[in-house]
Amino acid sequence: MQFPTRTAYALAALILLAIEVLISLFVHDAFVRPYVGDVLAVMLVYTALRAATPLRLIPAITITLAIAVAIEMAQVFNLLDATGLRSNQVARIALGGVFDWMDLAAYATGAFIVFVIEATLRRRPPRQ
Repeated sequence: MQFPTRTAYALAALILLAIEVLISLFVHDAFVRPYVGDVLAVMLVYTALRAATPLRLIPAITITLAIAVAIEMAQVFNLLDATGLRSNQVARIALGGVFDWMDLAAYATGAFIVFVIEATLRRRPPRQ
């Protein structure tokens, strides 16, 4: 049996989604919501990709970072305004509203954490 399994990734994605929702509903600060939320968002996308596809670590983390950077670049080009979605709350949550270099650092941090967790899990001897 391969560890972690797709089921484990799906469970991790659900837990991360729940944490993200709780942060968006109850945390209104200048650090946890914008930066910890971005770190967790990268981890959420990664675990969802691993749950839904047969992608391995490097391709999954590469695609995850590409998605995060694409969303941030969409902010540079004001995609919400260009598509008329600025007033759509779901689109604003998914795409964000303002470009911030620190968001890119948060995405990289999330990817690094994923990589460390995956490396740690793979070093553990299999259960007997």
